Formats: sequence, structure tokens, C-alpha cells
Amino acid sequence: MPERVGIIGIGFTTPQVATPLRSFKELIFEAAEKAYLDAAIEPALIDSFVTCAEDFNEGVSIFDEYTPDQLGAVQKPMHTLTEDGLYGIADAAMQIEAGLADLVAVEAHSKASNILTPGWVLDYALDPLWNRPLGFNPQALAGLEMNAFLHEAGITPEQCARVVAKNRTHALRNPLAVYPLRLKPDGVTGSPYLFYPLREAEVAQPADGCVVVVLASERKARELCPDPIWVKGFGFASDSPSLESRSWVSAAYASTAAQFAYRQAGIRNPRDEIDLFEVDDSYAYKELQHLIALNLYPAAVEAGRAVESGETQLGGPTPVNVSGGALGMGSMLEASGLYRIVELVVQLRCQAGSRQVANAKTGLALSWRGVPTTSGAVMILGAE
Repeated sequence: MPERVGIIGIGFTTPQVATPLRSFKELIFEAAEKAYLDAAIEPALIDSFVTCAEDFNEGVSIFDEYTPDQLGAVQKPMHTLTEDGLYGIADAAMQIEAGLADLVAVEAHSKASNILTPGWVLDYALDPLWNRPLGFNPQALAGLEMNAFLHEAGITPEQCARVVAKNRTHALRNPLAVYPLRLKPDGVTGSPYLFYPLREAEVAQPADGCVVVVLASERKARELCPDPIWVKGFGFASDSPSLESRSWVSAAYASTAAQFAYRQAGIRNPRDEIDLFEVDDSYAYKELQHLIALNLYPAAVEAGRAVESGETQLGGPTPVNVSGGALGMGSMLEASGLYRIVELVVQLRCQAGSRQVANAKTGLALSWRGVPTTSGAVMILGAE
């Protein structure tokens, strides 16, 4: 990367199942205040702002019109990405690298509790001619993909259940987690099927929350922050939007995004060079599919064996989702990726308390846009 970009401030609200007494603007204001305090700056110093939101989820069009006030972005450059928050971090980094800005704030939030018919919203992402008229719940696609993935990769349903047990047990150490639970795999395998072979316990439940991240050019970062967390590499990609022509076994979007991120960061052997991983686990099987796409295991079946042996637990050689992931913290729409970033920053600052990964210097976050999409992003962060 031509000039290093650093994260100098993070602010976030404590996720909750629902926030009926608070608007999305109040959540954003709280997270922004905390981020600017963490960065030791006033919002007037920020050159550009990015918000990540989907108009369908918000219930209004041109959503960036509704965010400047509470971010302190009045009469400043501001735009909305209809993507996960990791895309917002990439957007900010590119603005800084292009010399357009020295300081950029990125915001993403979730008011999932406001969406009374999330299935109807997802339905709009299906092809209006070939798929939507079939009238099926879009989450059925996760069951179909899981079935194909398990069959081709040699992963077992019991190994997917271990992902759930691991992440929700990890969440017990995270004060931000909405769904912590000391769980064993048989507590998952006894759960009812949602869409075979996907069980209800293997699906991350929604939560409300907001994150604001402040990024700076290397010159500005060193001026304002004693220990910035550096963006070492990033990538984002999409596979085919068509259900009929996409891969139903591998997460091609994650594999492509990871290749870009590894090349920028100079990573050749991710298992040896990256200390912890925060990857999308919207469905339990997706964690394993994403670990395979990240090229952590030469053979796909080894990913299942890794979770079975405890390798991906806190204290293991390849800790994955020590925050609890989406299964433990909650699934927070466009903010999901930024909560993964929060965990990496806290870990790399050695501020994670009882869930601290020893000697953590480099971390990777991976986000996925969710069904029925094939879009995702990878971000690699590092401490000095």
C-alpha cells in the first residue's frame, strides 16, 4: 500500500436485542462521541464521512441525508454504501491513499428490531423474474448451500454444532455479547431444523448496535495517536448474483477478497502470520466455509477437524471469533463487520481482558453480505 492508513479511534454502543426507546440517530451519536473521544479529536477536523446502510432496512431512500447531524458531518463530504461496514473501512482507506482526505469517519448501525418482516426485505434481493415468484423464504438458500457444502467438503453436522458451542461460550467473556451461553454440541444438534440440514440454533439472531471508526493517514495518525492500529491490507469481491450460476460449495467471494488482502499485507502463510480471526458466522457452517476460503487449511475437511480438536478456541493456535462472533454477539446488519473490527482493535491494543489473545499483533476480519448475496470483504489489521 502506498501510504499506511491507521485506525486511531473506535466508538460503539453495547448491542441489545431491541432498542425501542432509542432511535438510530441516538445510537450513532453515542458511538460517534465515543470514537472522537478515543481519537482525541473534534468532528470538525474530519475531512470525510462514510455511512453503511441499506435503504430497504432503514425504510427511507437516500439514507446519507439522515446521518450528517449526529456524526458532525454537516457541510462535509458524506456518502452511503449499501454494503457491510468493512467496505466502509476500505472506502475510507482508499480516500486517504488517494490524497482526498487525512481523516475519515466510518459509521454502520443496526436497528434490526425495527424490521417487522425481514423475509420480505430479503425477498427483494432475489431475481424478480426467475426466483421471487417461487415464493420461498430466502433463508432456505442457506440450507441448500449448507447441504452442498457439507457433502462436498466432508464437514459433518456435528462439527457445525461445535462452531455454535464455541462461539456462544466465547461470548461469555465479552460484555458486548447479546447471546452468551455455555453450550455443548448436543444442545445444538437437538435444535429443530429450520431448513435441512440447517438448525435454528445454527442461525445468528438479530441485535441492535452502532460502531464508528476513525481512520487517518500515516502522518496524521502519528501526530494524533501514540499507537495506531494499521490497515495492512484489504479486499472485497462478489461472486455471481444469480442462484443458477453461483458456486454452492465454496465462498469464492471470500477467497478472492482474501487474495487481495494477503497480497497487500505481504501475507504468505496466514495460519502462521495472523494471530486471530474474526469471520462471519451468520450461519454456523459459514465459519468453516470462510476458514477454508481464507486458505487456512489445505484440505477442506481439516477445517472441521480444527474446530473439533479445539484449535480454533481461545488459547488454541488459530483462535477464531473469540468475541463470540455473530452467533454470540448478535447479527447486526451492516454493523456486523465493524463489530469484528472493534474486536480486532481491542485485541491488538491488548485491552480484551479475559478473552485477550496472547501476543496478538495481527488480526483478520471477514464479512459477508448475507443471503441471497455472494459479496464479502476481508480486512487485515496490525499493531506496531
